[in-house]
Amino acid sequence: MQRLSFIALLVVFSTNLFSQSPHGSGLTIDCAQCHNPSGWELDLETMSFDHNETNFDLEGAHLQTDCKSCHNNLIFDRAPNDCFSCHVDVHQQSVGNDCMRCHTSDSWLVFEIPELHEQNGFPLIGAHSNLSCVECHTTESSLVFNRMGNECIECHRSEYLATQNPNHVAAGFSQDCTECHSPLGFGWDAENIIHDFFPLTMGHDIQDCSACHTGGNFSDTPTDCFACHMDDYASTSNPNHQAAGFSTDCVQCHTTNPGWMPATFDHDELFFPIYSGRHDDVWTNCTDCHTNPNNYSIFTCLNCHPAGQTAEEHDGVSGYMYESNACLACHPNGEG
Repeated sequence: MQRLSFIALLVVFSTNLFSQSPHGSGLTIDCAQCHNPSGWELDLETMSFDHNETNFDLEGAHLQTDCKSCHNNLIFDRAPNDCFSCHVDVHQQSVGNDCMRCHTSDSWLVFEIPELHEQNGFPLIGAHSNLSCVECHTTESSLVFNRMGNECIECHRSEYLATQNPNHVAAGFSQDCTECHSPLGFGWDAENIIHDFFPLTMGHDIQDCSACHTGGNFSDTPTDCFACHMDDYASTSNPNHQAAGFSTDCVQCHTTNPGWMPATFDHDELFFPIYSGRHDDVWTNCTDCHTNPNNYSIFTCLNCHPAGQTAEEHDGVSGYMYESNACLACHPNGEG
């Protein structure tokens, strides 16, 4: 009886000894899922074990990777599942250790650089959309991307200090470039300056700030037209603005078109239609009708309407007179 008990114990011990897995207690699958009776060599094409049932799916480049590259011993569940444990950090911790934040398992190429910058609070727009990484991330290696401040001055301090028109330092300009410059622009010229309080359009689209901001003063430059265009008002003779007593509020007649033309003086509504009706496009200068530039209450119709032709057209009209005031009295709208 004792002999039989010993034999049974020996059989059980031997069975446990030879059935122990070299892969540790964590792997409880059937050996036949990976091995076959002919030997312990693996045939990856016929192997039925599904690695995606673990906590690390085999995707992309990992499908072609030799098992031993990740599993350096036979206890498979000891293999780390984070990128950092297997891949050398060529970025030297400058972008963290989560490779999947930028890369995929297919390759190391990065296709979402604009999205990544936007997540970091610095969208690559305007002039920044055409820059290479190393133009901003200047380090000893082109693969090290040390974090930079998102403030413009972090990169553009040299431009701020060197700019003379206007001199930013002397004028005490803010170091927040976006207060004046549009991040959507592709340069520092006037077209990309945020000057909404006084739009730099058409005739005011100038590159020389000192043309308006004289003496380097950028804080109290007047915004009314006459402050800058007093000489234009005084020197204009066609018509003579001073003699005619025109308003010094230029916008009553002019837009910001270069050269002051076309003027938008409401001659049609207030006095006589010259921008519409029969007199539209038949005159060139104000002096065609106003022969006295010092008195615009004086006008003449006779320069364009000769006496013989006018008399013939008024044949039989009682009280007809060949005189400008009489013309206006009978034809206040310029129509025949």
